[in-house]
Amino acid sequence: MGRKLLLEHINVPGINTLEVYRQKGGYAAVEKALKTLTPDEVVEEVKKSGLRGRGGAGFPTGMKWSFLAKPEGVPRYLVCNADESEPGTFKDRYLMTYIPHLLIEGMIVASYALGANTSYIYVRGEMMPQIRILERAIAEAKNAGLLGKNILGTGYDLELYVQPGGGAYICGEETALLESLEGKRGNPRIKPPFPAIAGLYGCPTVVNNVESIAAVVPIINEGGDEYAKIGIGRSTGTKLISASGNLNKPGVYEIELGVPVEEFIYSDEYCGGIANGKRLKAVVAGGSSVPILPANLILKTINNEARLMSYESLSDGGFATGSMMGSGGFIAFDEDQCIVRNTWNFSRFYHHESCGQCSPCREGTGWMEKVLHRLEYGHGKMSDMDLLVDVSKKIEGNTICPLGDAAAWPVASAIRHFRDEFEWHVTNAAEATTRNYGLAHYADPLPKVEKAEA
Repeated sequence: MGRKLLLEHINVPGINTLEVYRQKGGYAAVEKALKTLTPDEVVEEVKKSGLRGRGGAGFPTGMKWSFLAKPEGVPRYLVCNADESEPGTFKDRYLMTYIPHLLIEGMIVASYALGANTSYIYVRGEMMPQIRILERAIAEAKNAGLLGKNILGTGYDLELYVQPGGGAYICGEETALLESLEGKRGNPRIKPPFPAIAGLYGCPTVVNNVESIAAVVPIINEGGDEYAKIGIGRSTGTKLISASGNLNKPGVYEIELGVPVEEFIYSDEYCGGIANGKRLKAVVAGGSSVPILPANLILKTINNEARLMSYESLSDGGFATGSMMGSGGFIAFDEDQCIVRNTWNFSRFYHHESCGQCSPCREGTGWMEKVLHRLEYGHGKMSDMDLLVDVSKKIEGNTICPLGDAAAWPVASAIRHFRDEFEWHVTNAAEATTRNYGLAHYADPLPKVEKAEA
């Protein structure tokens, strides 16, 4: 059994209340940080922990904090990015729903470390139940003297607010989030300047994901060095994974980074294997914006070393081709799933969610959706695959924010690994519109990949 740092008490009745949360050691990190550590010492503990951003980018959190400008007489802000919009990702919503005080405790400690006296939790607009839960938890914390003026008699003041978002995927990008928080249209900003220099209201700002901020609590409680002992290499600590798709046990799992991918998919501790006794066909390892990998590559071994659930191993790790840890949205496809249909579905989402500010993204996502639509519905041409790859190359790296890359990578990787399936949609156009989507319809299906014997 791997260690649980965030979800250890998730099933304790009443853990969403302040009383029960404190009975289980809650707010000990606030007491320790505010009473025994300086803000710089808190930042140093987070640096030593090796914590990397859990929202998708994987940038070292302590380093990001250290970049924050500290001009005299200018306020600083901490903003929690709870605009969880990535298809396949739902672990932040899970945390906010069942253990909201963990996030609030992390916000207090992180705000103290950054010298912020006003902080915000920006929550996706559709998550109204979670917004109400957080507001209730904030009121409990404030009544207990854990928020507001002179927290725990330490002289530190902090006001914490929950801000509903507008329901736009683009507002998960930190600068678009800041624009939205200021009451403007959520369009990404050109960088530099970065938020650490000129963020919310033009002031120094740090934007961190829900899970990143929650992880600060065990880091302070146990110490950065102890936290860094968990995991593997530069992938330290634990990570929440949103597991969905054709799995026996979909859900949110907390893993120690470094667990083999095969173990995560097939062990009873985690996903329990592929549903209905089917074979695994492909995996999207980090949410819809990361490259898809076929089963034989996601479960590949090199010199008897398996691909691991870590930032380095999933991105490549010497396996010649890779994906990304991303936001931890782990989607498994069984042998009956149509890659063309799923790729079109992803492209439809990115076209709809593009803010339209950059022409490569605005026009390119539309082109990809249209071409994939005609392939899926039996009107495609053999040249369409090369057209899609060409369009994806023209989008990638040519936009203000990463949404363009997020739209391009799934399409390019799907064609790279499953080109025969795309071609089948052209050569079997009539059947493509009516068939049961599965490997059985291909003359040369993917090689069978079984669970390795223990």
